[in-house]
Amino acid sequence: MLHSQTRPQSRQQSTGPFCQFHTSSRDFARPQKSRDRGPKSTEDTQTDFEALDVLGNTPAPTTGIDACTPEGFALNNGLRLSGSGILLVGGEAFRWRPWVREGSKESTNSEGGVGNERGFSGRGGLKNSKGQWEVQKEAWGVLDLVWPKPDLLIIGTGPSVMPVSPTTRKHINDLGIRLEIQDTRNAAAQFNLLATERGVQQVAAALIPMGWEEGN
Repeated sequence: MLHSQTRPQSRQQSTGPFCQFHTSSRDFARPQKSRDRGPKSTEDTQTDFEALDVLGNTPAPTTGIDACTPEGFALNNGLRLSGSGILLVGGEAFRWRPWVREGSKESTNSEGGVGNERGFSGRGGLKNSKGQWEVQKEAWGVLDLVWPKPDLLIIGTGPSVMPVSPTTRKHINDLGIRLEIQDTRNAAAQFNLLATERGVQQVAAALIPMGWEEGN
């Protein structure tokens, strides 16, 4: 009697194009329930941002305006000007009388010139026929010669802000210089700040005294 032997069926392996991967679960950190960061630090190395002065170690420019007077200006280097405006370019200070027109004789009242009790003298003015602040091209001679030229010119038009004429604005812009127009007191303060931040080579100022009155 023959006994048939049956072979155990081999398990057939699946060879499909997809494989199944098993990932193990990870225990991620849970967010903290409390926001308590502990006691306040008493270290001396903490920065007091309210008392932080980023320009504290930057020396003020020698041509910075220390005071604006009705007749002129006082600089922080000790220089005082009276009866004149001032032009600050490249770290230098120049006496500036843009109201004196070309060909006119600058003189005192006793000599027949036009002036007032504040000491301004000379024939001319700073307003054109449209009431705009206008300075002759010859008054900007320093800006024509200086190199490199400043990036910004701050103009102080006297006790109040006045619109600058297109002719004056175009002449300054053609030199590659931007304009900022303010009354003299605010113009001086802005010059002090920007000249300290950016340097006197980048910022210039042309200021008329606070006591200037048209018709001098």
